[in-house]
Amino acid sequence: MNKLNVVYEDNHIIVVEKPINVPTQADDSKDLDMLTMVKEYVKEKYNKPGNVYIGLVHRLDRPVGGIMVFARTSKAAARLTEQVKNHTFKKEYYAVVEGKAKDSDELRDFLLKDSKTNITKVDKNGKEAILNYNLVEYKDGYSLVNINLKTGRSHQIRVQFSSRNLPLYGDQKYNKNSKVGEQLALFSKKITFMHPITKENITFELKMPNRKPFDMFIK
Repeated sequence: MNKLNVVYEDNHIIVVEKPINVPTQADDSKDLDMLTMVKEYVKEKYNKPGNVYIGLVHRLDRPVGGIMVFARTSKAAARLTEQVKNHTFKKEYYAVVEGKAKDSDELRDFLLKDSKTNITKVDKNGKEAILNYNLVEYKDGYSLVNINLKTGRSHQIRVQFSSRNLPLYGDQKYNKNSKVGEQLALFSKKITFMHPITKENITFELKMPNRKPFDMFIK
């Protein structure tokens, strides 16, 4: 069992760091997933018999690491899910893209996911996808960008940037230049939401990972 990095927990929520290449929930790969890891952690720590309830309220793609929150009660899950739906649940990411990104921009597209191939593309029949970003630093042909995700479409960040000739480093699906073995340079750095019970606004943030290619931007 992987050691879980727990950032915060109380009776209603648990905030953890998702490692790269771990699925958010069980899939065909049968690999250990975050939902199972969080359940095992709670079961063990609080010595709970039987099935432990953990609610999944948002997801990260398998190659993406970073901050996530899970609900410990169905009431908390419903309230957090509502915030995600209303876009009051704020998500920020770091990404490293090929090429020189603008100093700041808002990207708006309609994205359609093909469920057979699991590929998302820009298509007027799709759902609206919005994000804002600002350039943190440009170096050696790569841009480190800080992204505010407004909508949470499948592969949204990866597709919106690649469709503007700014594909993410190491993106095996949407970057034709990526080499086998390269790790996708997308990291969930920060989440802000209203606590489902106390109603206070809370923020959780992780440092940028010290791995390729993020490490070229670490002073």
